[in-house]
Amino acid sequence: MQNLPFDHSIDKAREETIGREGVGKAAFAATLERTRGALDWLRAQHADKGLPLLRLPEERGDLAAIQKAAERLRQGATDIVLLGTGGSSLGGQTLAQLAGYGVVGVDALRDGPRVHFLDNLDADTYAILLKTLPLKTTRFVAISKSGGTGETLMQVIAALDAVKKAGLESHIAANFFGITEPAKAGKRNGLRELLGGLKVPMEDHDPGVGGRYSVLTNVGLLPAAILGLDIAKVRAGAAEALAPVLANKAPQEVAAAVGAALGFALSKTKPISVVMAYADRLQRFSHWYVQLWAESLGKDGKGTMPHGALGPVDQHSQVQLFIGGPRDKLFTVVTVGSKGHGPRLDVALSKIVGEPEFGGKTIGDMVDAEGRATAETLAKNGCPVRTIHIETLDERSLGALLMHFMLETIITAHLMGVDAFDQPAVEEGKVLAKKYLAGG
Repeated sequence: MQNLPFDHSIDKAREETIGREGVGKAAFAATLERTRGALDWLRAQHADKGLPLLRLPEERGDLAAIQKAAERLRQGATDIVLLGTGGSSLGGQTLAQLAGYGVVGVDALRDGPRVHFLDNLDADTYAILLKTLPLKTTRFVAISKSGGTGETLMQVIAALDAVKKAGLESHIAANFFGITEPAKAGKRNGLRELLGGLKVPMEDHDPGVGGRYSVLTNVGLLPAAILGLDIAKVRAGAAEALAPVLANKAPQEVAAAVGAALGFALSKTKPISVVMAYADRLQRFSHWYVQLWAESLGKDGKGTMPHGALGPVDQHSQVQLFIGGPRDKLFTVVTVGSKGHGPRLDVALSKIVGEPEFGGKTIGDMVDAEGRATAETLAKNGCPVRTIHIETLDERSLGALLMHFMLETIITAHLMGVDAFDQPAVEEGKVLAKKYLAGG
């Protein structure tokens, strides 16, 4: 697709390319035409500000406050702990990986402060963390849209208690920070009540942007700013992905519409959607995608199962099933411009191990070759593959990729006839968990 910081192609998913497992020309054309309704709806929502998500790419007025909060949290800190689960964490983690967060072998070598995303509630993990961290120089950032997320509230209460027991109660206002919805009459917000009573600074979570769509808000951008990323470029990239929709381009010129049409047209025979990224810095992106897709589309007996994979490592653990197993998957292979990057291999040593062709090549050359080979091997074996190539993985291109998949998800929901923005099954489970907890 033109005018995007990445290349998007469905050529290897077409019936005329890979055979009967691919999408047929007529079926794809008919489905793509149906996306016009969703694109019209998106433009209307942007025009009347009915969907705040669509206004974020152009917004710049809040960036100074986000930067200021990031600088305040970094000042004198050895550690910053981000408390939040699901959409309150995965977007921030996805952006943070650009700065090396969560990258095995690199994360521990980053300049301070150390950043910890505590997105999963685990008794032993949290106990060790609170016992080991230097609490005086640790900052805690609590994120919950509703302010009533049980896991996050428990984490915050435990952190406050640990700080008090360490004799650091006077540091609470300086060492804690919160992001949650504004106070609303008749609606309780436990996080705001708790932190507000302790004079802890807080920023508002946009009430019109759901957690899994919040990566372009302060929820995702604050962690990015803490790690020194250019958050204005994240939004600029998102604007590039949205631009074809707002410009009233034909569906075939909107990458998100093309992706949605492909997935929906194949959904009956390909109920599993695999996203396999060839970059350590996109690992958390695949986790973010899984929540976005699953929670937005899994309703009324509809939806497809998202699955994240990481290349090249999952070539050794999953590709056998992908190719030799059932033909029930649509693949998206995401590659980055790794060619020529990384250590260059010594010629003599390469000959010793019996791989003379390695000599003079870089590790990035191998990753590039493996990404291409996986996509082509899948296609040659009749597995439909959509490819996305990002030549330069940075704030701009990642912002565009995130916006692309949010748009693709919303358009797919329109095709399926489900609400992309609610999560009734999740809410039911939350209520039941609190009931069990209360009952012992």
